[in-house]
Amino acid sequence: MDSQVMVALALSLVGGLSTSIGALFVILCQAPNLKMLGLLQGFAAGLMLSISFLDLAHNAINSIGFLKANLWFFGGVVFFGIIANFIPEPTLAPSSDVKNKKKNDEGGKDIMKKHRRQVLFSGIITAIGISLHNFPEGMAVFLGSIKGLRVGLNLALAIALHNIPEGVAVALPIYFATQSKWQAFKLATVSGLAEPLGVVLVAYLFPSSLSPEILEGLLASVGGVMAFLTLHEMLPLAFDYAGQKQAVKAVFFGMAFMSASLYFLEISLPEEMSL
Repeated sequence: MDSQVMVALALSLVGGLSTSIGALFVILCQAPNLKMLGLLQGFAAGLMLSISFLDLAHNAINSIGFLKANLWFFGGVVFFGIIANFIPEPTLAPSSDVKNKKKNDEGGKDIMKKHRRQVLFSGIITAIGISLHNFPEGMAVFLGSIKGLRVGLNLALAIALHNIPEGVAVALPIYFATQSKWQAFKLATVSGLAEPLGVVLVAYLFPSSLSPEILEGLLASVGGVMAFLTLHEMLPLAFDYAGQKQAVKAVFFGMAFMSASLYFLEISLPEEMSL
């Protein structure tokens, strides 16, 4: 394997595996209560929305134009909207009803099972979305390392910093739903490993098999899928557990955090490159 690719792989592993650090924060703490889970789901929803609109869709608009980017974006929305019709969802009772029904042991256990099922689904959604987001980050690390080790290293460290809360966003719902520290750690780590996979993709497959325009269109579709999943799955969960006002605050905090993170990633790149 080319030494340049090896360096890029090593740097992308630094960034990608930082999701494991976020997972460690989760599994070393006590199991969160429902309100804390709701706040973290709101924060994760903010991360996802910011990635979708301010990163993937924004870059597609700049690269292939407003009309094409929007067609790809809403194509992703419609595509997953159709798929969502075939995904069974547990119907959750309002929080006040949950407290009342917990007096009945069987009813309380049944409701908690439904909560855990939806939380698990939400965690898997987050892991998939963040994994897809990490692909272009791996590509950026590879291209940055071509410019020089300093650029690649700075970019990898910047990505590592903003991947830590992404690891939290993946691990927390998985840990809550499965009560397994290993499952939470494993899924958060796997979501980060999409980054070195992005290095391999751009190094060996991208130049000959996929045009930049198609790639940007596909990433815009990913943004549409992520936006749909966030609004359809994660926000209702955050509202139900943390309350609407607190959840909305958490969403905007997550968006602000990711926006700042994306900004620092952007200024880490040379002028002729973009994330």
